[in-house]
Amino acid sequence: MEHRLLEWMYRFRVSTSKLATLARTRSEAGMSTAEYAVGTIAACAFAGLLFKIVSSPDVRKMLSDLISRALKLAG
Repeated sequence: MEHRLLEWMYRFRVSTSKLATLARTRSEAGMSTAEYAVGTIAACAFAGLLFKIVSSPDVRKMLSDLISRALKLAG
């Protein structure tokens, strides 16, 4: 295994420091399971808040008036 790595490094002229940087970057790429959980909870909370705002009577009336006005302008 180590022999193959050395051959690969020689073939592509990759320095050891570049290889170490690549290994560190790859291991830290992406989100962990805990980050996915926090992101999912935050997205659900935002969706709930948005639903609450959009479904309120004031916003519903405003959207209805806006759509009516746009349809009148269109023809």
